[in-house]
Amino acid sequence: MRTEPTAVRVVLAEDGVLLREGLAGLLARFGFEVAAAVDDAEALLAAVAEHRPDLVVTDIRMPPDFSDEGLRAAVRLRRADPGLAVVALSQYVELSYAADLLDSGDGRRVGYLLKDRVVDVADFVAALRQVADGGTVVDPKVIRQLIGRRRDPLAALSPREHEVLALIAEGHSNAAIARRLVVTDATVGKHVRSILAKLDLPQTDDTHRRVLAVLAYLRGRPATERPDDSAGPG
Repeated sequence: MRTEPTAVRVVLAEDGVLLREGLAGLLARFGFEVAAAVDDAEALLAAVAEHRPDLVVTDIRMPPDFSDEGLRAAVRLRRADPGLAVVALSQYVELSYAADLLDSGDGRRVGYLLKDRVVDVADFVAALRQVADGGTVVDPKVIRQLIGRRRDPLAALSPREHEVLALIAEGHSNAAIARRLVVTDATVGKHVRSILAKLDLPQTDDTHRRVLAVLAYLRGRPATERPDDSAGPG
């Protein structure tokens, strides 16, 4: 005997009233249980807290700024509950938080689909069920743009850590850096340890790790911005 698929409880977020109502009706017709359909990111967060859905389907650009509010809300929800299935829908590829969303929860139970490339209702419904069942569905155009984006290994460093790393790249010792920045040796040592940790460098001897940190620094800067070769060690 054929069994019907288990109903998936959904919270839907879409600011356009016609599209929101259309999606809600479509999901209901295909056996999903739409627990809430909301029109902004704050309402999305509140609805998820209230209804504890199996799946969130959210637009990316929503009020008040129509930038990436929905995507940021999705990332926030996944950080709080990595097992929550989330599918982001967008007219555009938003790279600002897309990688964070796709990296969350070990990359499982997550999807990123472009609205104008969803041309078959059955495929769309199948994609939602795939994500709800633990899979990952990402539009190929999104994947290409994410791969093409150059990841900056130094992006996680604070401005002071950038300054310390630049001085390391110029060949200065911790003591010399401390004199340059008018701080204690211990403070510089703390910054150096933080830099090595944020760059996720292997646990080898400190001298080798400093070299690796400098290489990461040089790879992250254009050739015209390389440290001055004439700068000697301090």
